[in-house]
Amino acid sequence: MTPHIEAKKEDVAATVIMPGDPLRAKFIAETYLDDYKLINNVRGMLGYTGTYKGKRVSVMGSGMGMPSIGIYSYELFKFYDVDTIIRVGSCGAYTNQLDLYDLILVTSSYSESNYAYKQSGNADHILYSDSELNKIIKKTANEKNIKIIEGVIHSSDVFYAEDNNYQELYDKYHCLGVEMESFALFHNAKQLNKQAACLLTVSDSLVTKEMTSSEERQSSFTSMIELALESL
Repeated sequence: MTPHIEAKKEDVAATVIMPGDPLRAKFIAETYLDDYKLINNVRGMLGYTGTYKGKRVSVMGSGMGMPSIGIYSYELFKFYDVDTIIRVGSCGAYTNQLDLYDLILVTSSYSESNYAYKQSGNADHILYSDSELNKIIKKTANEKNIKIIEGVIHSSDVFYAEDNNYQELYDKYHCLGVEMESFALFHNAKQLNKQAACLLTVSDSLVTKEMTSSEERQSSFTSMIELALESL
C-alpha cells in the first residue's frame, strides 16, 4: 500500500486505463468489465480491477493536473509493477479543424511546467508517448473503424489562464488542444522505463466556444474508452 492507494499489489493489473474523473473510472468498470471489484477508495479516487474479454485490466482515476496524475501514475509504475498506463481524457481544441467528440491519439506533449525538472532534473519541455503502444492503438483503431487524429497536445498547469495564447501554441508547437496531465504521465513512464499513451476526446473548443456537459464527459466518450480497452 501507498499513502494514496490502498490496494494490495496483486489487486492491480499490469495495464491500467486512467481517466481523470474517478466517476468515469466507475462508469468504465460497471459498463465494460466483468467480475470487477473496487480496489481503491482513498480520497475518493476510485480504482477497479476486472477483465475485458478475458484480459485482466485495472481502471483508476488520476484526478486533475500534473501533480495528481504524477502521484498516482508514479505509485502504480513504481510500487505496483504496472507496465502500461493509457490515459483517457478530455481536451479543449485549439483549432476549428477539430469538432466536439473528435478523438486524438497524443504523439507528444508540450508543457511550460517544471514538473519533469523538479522530479528528476529533466529540462525538456516536449515529452513523448510510447511509440510501440501507439502503433497498437492505431492498428486497433483501423480494425475497429474508429477515426483518430494524431498530434501534439499542450499540457498546462493552469485551467483558467488570464492570458490564453492558444493561437501561438498552435502555430509554434502545432498543439491541437489542451489538457493537464499527459506531460507528467509521459515523464514518469520515461523515468521508470514503462509504457504510457494518451487518448483524448475533444470536449470543448477555445475557438468556437462549443462545449459538452460534465455528464457527457463522464459517460459519453465511449469510442475513446472502447479503443483503449480493445487495444489490450
